[in-house]
Amino acid sequence: MKQSKTVQLNNKLFLDLLSSSSSAKPKVLHDVFINHRGSDTKRTIATLLYDNLKSRNLRPFLDCKNMKPGDKLFDHINSAILTSRVAVTVFSPNYCDSYFCLHELALIMESRKRVIPIFCDIKPSQLDVMIERVTCSDDEIQRFRWALQEAKDIVGLTFDSYKGNLSEVVTIASDVIVERLVELEAEDGNVEALEDI
Repeated sequence: MKQSKTVQLNNKLFLDLLSSSSSAKPKVLHDVFINHRGSDTKRTIATLLYDNLKSRNLRPFLDCKNMKPGDKLFDHINSAILTSRVAVTVFSPNYCDSYFCLHELALIMESRKRVIPIFCDIKPSQLDVMIERVTCSDDEIQRFRWALQEAKDIVGLTFDSYKGNLSEVVTIASDVIVERLVELEAEDGNVEALEDI
């Protein structure tokens, strides 16, 4: 319980920083934040997606690739989410069992990132918070449920590891990410043009 109070304080500080002023947006350090359940997808879709995005000269963030020993987990992850333009959430069978996955998802949704869900061996209707109340507070569980519901309402990609082609879904996901980044770039250009008027 002590750890989750610290996490809540860190989230509040980051969200306060984010909303304190529209002109003081965090500097973009990553093009894409990849949110995933390591035990399900780190050795498959998450790492392949990271490598594909790197080969396209993008700046993806994947915990096992971007973090070093000694980095503070929550500080580094929270910062990476807030300084990314787009988030990819790879939902998998054990995703909702992870406090960390749900924490990341909630922060992604709260910071209003453009989200691209990938439903890997799971349907959106099967997603529900599976964390015990001993692990986190009722408020956190509500926060996680809200974030999951928001994510379920976004059109995503699906992948069935028994029938699908992993290379194909990674390529399609990368193409979609590039499209979203181009859209955001165009929107930012329009906003800057309006501010100049």
